[in-house]
Amino acid sequence: MSVTAIVGANWGDEGKGKITDWMAKEADYIVRFQGGSNAGHTIINEYGKVVLNLLPSGVFHPHTTNVIGPGVALNLTELFKEWDQLIARGVPEPRLKVSSRAQLVLPYHLLMDEWEEERLASRQFGSTKQGIAPFYADKYLKVGIQVADLYGERDQLIRKLEQALAGKTVLARHLYRKAPWNWQDAWTGLMELAERLRPFVCDTTVLLREARESGQKILLEGQLGALRDPDHGIYPYSTSSSTLAGFASVGAGLPPHAVTRIISVVKAYSSCVGAGPFVTELQGETAEQLRVHGGDAGEFGARTGRPRRVGWFDAVATRYGCQIQGSTEAILTNLDVLGYLEEIPICTAYKIDGKRVTEFPETPKLNNAEPDLEVMPGWKCPISGVRSYSQLPRNAQCYVERLEEEIGIRFSWISCGPGREEIVPRGSIRS
Repeated sequence: MSVTAIVGANWGDEGKGKITDWMAKEADYIVRFQGGSNAGHTIINEYGKVVLNLLPSGVFHPHTTNVIGPGVALNLTELFKEWDQLIARGVPEPRLKVSSRAQLVLPYHLLMDEWEEERLASRQFGSTKQGIAPFYADKYLKVGIQVADLYGERDQLIRKLEQALAGKTVLARHLYRKAPWNWQDAWTGLMELAERLRPFVCDTTVLLREARESGQKILLEGQLGALRDPDHGIYPYSTSSSTLAGFASVGAGLPPHAVTRIISVVKAYSSCVGAGPFVTELQGETAEQLRVHGGDAGEFGARTGRPRRVGWFDAVATRYGCQIQGSTEAILTNLDVLGYLEEIPICTAYKIDGKRVTEFPETPKLNNAEPDLEVMPGWKCPISGVRSYSQLPRNAQCYVERLEEEIGIRFSWISCGPGREEIVPRGSIRS
């Protein structure tokens, strides 16, 4: 009965998709439990570089069953676009199951998202405009549309669409000055998508319960990171669903005690897409160098293509992220990116109003925080050929060990390059 949650300790972009793909070789089920098509997981394997936004990162392994749980914001157009792109690449048709309780992102959610960002102008939150906030608003207003609704009575579904659109019609006319919708607009193409989805739909809660009871291995794949959680992150610059391992059981449909292993993925430096406080953020040429060196294609958003904001490793934020995730272990990614640097700063505390702060504060205080930096020597060489921890340059080992001291958790694995084979066990300290 092995259930493992793979979650992010930072703002997202830590490499969770890569780690899930790598761990999927020994798993039976891979489950997406929250979020939607608003963030991408970049994976590099024998099929090249692939970005997944909705499909779980086990789709490259024919033996795995990939599950979209009830906590996911499901955009059917995006789902099948992704599916078709995979098949076109030569990926064998994955095993996919979609929860009948998952709710749908519909075209009006995307438009509401776009219009609200347009209205906010310079005050916007950096939305990816994938309809996520309007979707979750509808979900908790209880006017959402579940997958199961697609296969019930036509008149009942129409009534639900009309109910969902009633308030939006007022907003469209009087707040956004746009033409309102009617249920026919939402209906267009929906039934065709529903028929294509039908073979994948099931009660995934029963599916996963039976899988767990039979001793099969289940991976729960999180989206974004701890600092984007709406309750514990940098609110209001957060996402609209919980990014924490504590929500994984809810969004997947498993009991809380089932999740016995929580792996927090940690990046060897800091990066994020979107607005909000970012204490270690770099500017100018220093930022551009780190951005260009960052991974296979540089630090650009997998979903949006926007340049990511980058900065030095933030031990205050990462320690907090691991703590609220309830991490039982951590994996360090992108260590190879830092190989060009003579010296590598680490943020070990914040300076706020003349005081040294080591606990991650609330958002208003973050706006006045400055990084307290400690500088470590770099190793000035590539490490992508490394296949064991003992082969790392001593300065790289010292950097890893210093990060462990700061965040209070040991890394079980270190990623030294973009490929699966470049994830090496932490091992012992070299003498």
